[in-house]
Amino acid sequence: MAAFDSSARFMSKFDRIYELHDLLKARRTPISLADLADRLECSEATIKRTIRKLRDEFDAPISSREGGYLLEKNSEYQELPGLWFNSSELYALLAMHRLLEQSDPGLFRDKLSALKNRIDRILSSQGLDSARALDRFRILGPGFRTYAVDNFRRAADGVLRRLRLEISYHSRSQDHQSEREVSPQRLIHYRGNWYLDAWCHLSGGLRVFALDRIRQVRLLEEKAREIPATELDSHFGQGYGIFAGPASATAVLHFSPLQARWAAEESWHPAQEGRMLPDGSYELRLPYSDPTELTQDILRYSPGVEVKGPPELRRRVARCLRDALAQYEK
Repeated sequence: MAAFDSSARFMSKFDRIYELHDLLKARRTPISLADLADRLECSEATIKRTIRKLRDEFDAPISSREGGYLLEKNSEYQELPGLWFNSSELYALLAMHRLLEQSDPGLFRDKLSALKNRIDRILSSQGLDSARALDRFRILGPGFRTYAVDNFRRAADGVLRRLRLEISYHSRSQDHQSEREVSPQRLIHYRGNWYLDAWCHLSGGLRVFALDRIRQVRLLEEKAREIPATELDSHFGQGYGIFAGPASATAVLHFSPLQARWAAEESWHPAQEGRMLPDGSYELRLPYSDPTELTQDILRYSPGVEVKGPPELRRRVARCLRDALAQYEK
């Protein structure tokens, strides 16, 4: 417990230095000692000690005039070394690092490693342990599919530089590989996997390409076709999940009182409508275009969910359940 208290006191001291410096840096006029103590919620004596530390150890040009303190504009003074982030911001960066590290181990590995090393050094100078902090974060991502990191980088290059890509794409559903020229629009990270939204010049329309199904990518010199953001949102946002296209039907799902405890708090679609029923069950209505992913999500809740409509979706789910049962009846 004593070690924890010591660390907390040190972190509080560091944050106070950072906050005081940030407060003075944003000012154009002197601020009084009383106002500083009030804003930082500490004593005036603590403010004086902190100002003295900024002056003596960090050469901050803080002057005392007009009954207050001011950080003078000085071309020779740059910034507090290692204090660009306070402890909370550094821990947030560590959490983001762990998220990328565990969800995509190969993505930007070298760049992220360099960033983490810098964060480690800053935290170490404050008496904080980044390794122990990272142990508190776990990112679990079932269903993650591997892909070529170089393909991601080339796709990202095309998205950012607005250049066309030549890709070799293998379709799972058709078990067919094709060569396509596409104008990349956006990279989407969805349910642990990456997808490329692009205008396909072969098919003459907007398409979604799973990054793990792209075998090769070549960056072209020709400018990509620009699709307005509103058109992209309209096309990709109406369907259900990763399947794009204008919504063509509305699913009506009834969840049992038990499953309603979970389903009622989940976001299935931006345009969904839900209501609790008198018996404690939950009714969910949501638009969709392609039923593939929606069917999979419905099956997750079986047998605690029933498709009330439309009939074709009800038949599709029923067929999946019968086929699954047949595997066990054998």
